Amino acid sequence: MTTNHLLEIEDLGQSIWMDNLSRNIIESGELKSMITDKGIRGITSNPAIFEKAIAGNAIYDADIEAGISAGKSVMEIYESLVFKDIRDACDIFMPVYEKTEGLDGYISIEVPPTIAKDTESTISEALRYYTAIGRENLMIKIPGTPEGLPAVTRVISEGINVNVTLLFSVESYINTAWAYIEGLEARAAKGEDISKIASVASFFLSRIDSNIDGTITSKLKDVTDETVKAKLEAVKGKVAIANAKIAYQEYKNIIQSERWKALSAKGAKVQRLLWASTSTKDPSYSDVMYVDELIGLNTVNTLPPQTIDACFDHCDVDNRVETNIEAAREVIESLKDPDIDINIDQVMEQLLGEGIDKFVKPFTSLINSLEEKVKKLAPVSN
Repeated sequence: MTTNHLLEIEDLGQSIWMDNLSRNIIESGELKSMITDKGIRGITSNPAIFEKAIAGNAIYDADIEAGISAGKSVMEIYESLVFKDIRDACDIFMPVYEKTEGLDGYISIEVPPTIAKDTESTISEALRYYTAIGRENLMIKIPGTPEGLPAVTRVISEGINVNVTLLFSVESYINTAWAYIEGLEARAAKGEDISKIASVASFFLSRIDSNIDGTITSKLKDVTDETVKAKLEAVKGKVAIANAKIAYQEYKNIIQSERWKALSAKGAKVQRLLWASTSTKDPSYSDVMYVDELIGLNTVNTLPPQTIDACFDHCDVDNRVETNIEAAREVIESLKDPDIDINIDQVMEQLLGEGIDKFVKPFTSLINSLEEKVKKLAPVSN
């Protein structure tokens, strides 16, 4: 009998969520079977996922036609399609939510990425999405930008679950954790229940290594000194995991703080670190590298379907998120070496900007393709 490595991971305190959603997998029963057969405990979505799901897929046509008949705008049609998928997925995962007492069973939806730098619009859209979808196991994704974090605090204070996304630097994670805590404190100060609110901090991985490895490869072209070569090679494929392990140590520090302990005493749930961008981009690396190395208590790993299958087959499961911490710190410190000379703060800033852009483009593309579909499906007037 095949061992389900995904369930072994769950035994070590990490939940596996899937980074994918479409009406096809909802209606075919595939999503339900992912819960029972593979132990998937939640779903994350984003504009790129919905673009892939909706563009060129006839399964949505009847609902698009109904939207046209009802006189809805393209944006209203988009929301009706996406909200239905999210609602249906929430219903499928409700037994997981209930069984885990609100630890898992969440479905994440992103507020429009076009408002990532607008605090007030992010707050109003988060509140509107939560009300419109109407499911308690919904998580609203808000980017961890300087403008997004005050929105996180406000939305948490309103009793809404939040997935803070696009976190690259350890500092951005720390700021996110305190934004969550401030939101809980504001809610508790109003005398309201904080025990049913959940949050994850989505910390990105493979994009960091892709960026830094690209820089190293460029540098290696001009290097003849073997010592310098060795220094550069030693960093390749190591930075993202090292960065994540340091973030986890910061998480442990935060939950030891007096402010957190006061909230915990009122029933607050910890904001778990969620490892995102976990499909390996370099084929020379293990396809489950970002799973194997970051298994640990009170964490989530969100995997695309192909990484779920790979992990089911050959993950090497052990509690590693707290191993080799000093080595992790040395990797990050080594970037300052004049022979390597990579400014990690600049890299993280660049990746955040690119990350927003990577969601804006498919969102815009999806709206454009919906406009085209509306024109095709709209009844011809005499």
